[in-house]
Amino acid sequence: MSSSPYRLKDDPHSSHALILARLGEGRGRRALDAGAADGFLAERMAARGWRVTAVERDPVQAARALGKCEQVVVADLADAAPRLEGPFDAVVLGDVLEHLSDPLAVLRPLVRLVADGGVLIASVPNVAHLWVRLQLLAGRFEYAERGILDRTHLRFFTRRSFLELLGEARLAVEELLVTPVPLPLVVPERLHGRWLDVLHAAGAAAARCWTGGLAYQFVAVCRPLGARLVSVATGPSARGRYRCIARCQPSAVTATCRSSGSVSIW
Repeated sequence: MSSSPYRLKDDPHSSHALILARLGEGRGRRALDAGAADGFLAERMAARGWRVTAVERDPVQAARALGKCEQVVVADLADAAPRLEGPFDAVVLGDVLEHLSDPLAVLRPLVRLVADGGVLIASVPNVAHLWVRLQLLAGRFEYAERGILDRTHLRFFTRRSFLELLGEARLAVEELLVTPVPLPLVVPERLHGRWLDVLHAAGAAAARCWTGGLAYQFVAVCRPLGARLVSVATGPSARGRYRCIARCQPSAVTATCRSSGSVSIW
């Protein structure tokens, strides 16, 4: 592995924008960026005052993350938790869980690294998106280089199965956000303009109305709370609300990294 096909999604409706908005200012707090690639998200978080530890299994990508983070740990997420010096005020798994063969086994030890009062933010694609449903009706299920059916995806999630995974990891979901199809990445840059901004905003509004079928990605903001009732707004109507009881272990959110030079290789 050398070059990553993944990069920062910079539009205001993207999963990365939602993660950064929910993280807020770091003010010197610690964050774990799990599955950091070349540190594109960690760098943005560092600029907001987070002290970030990035975990990336590809040594080439990890080397590119150097200088963007306080620390870079080269390790597979399945084995990384015992080697990380927690606790972390935030743990972020941005577009990572779908690439894991056993996401629950990875989540559980990471949750235990969250500091008291910390947060964990995770995002996954929605395999029940209308476009995928239509393809299935036509007898098609074809992998691609990117997107919901990215050929590197090992697990697929619907709204329900994502929430079930988080519950099994003993996380209480405080907020479930959705994103629209990333039109700025799909439409050639030469065609970008006001019309695309309006259409993209309309897509975001539609995704909030029908989360199960028009959400491109889900972004869950979770807390390491004890067993309690949590109300999660996933749409403007009562039909779009989800209530669950879940018990949480410490977890955290993703943040950005300040330049430093330490790399740990396992």
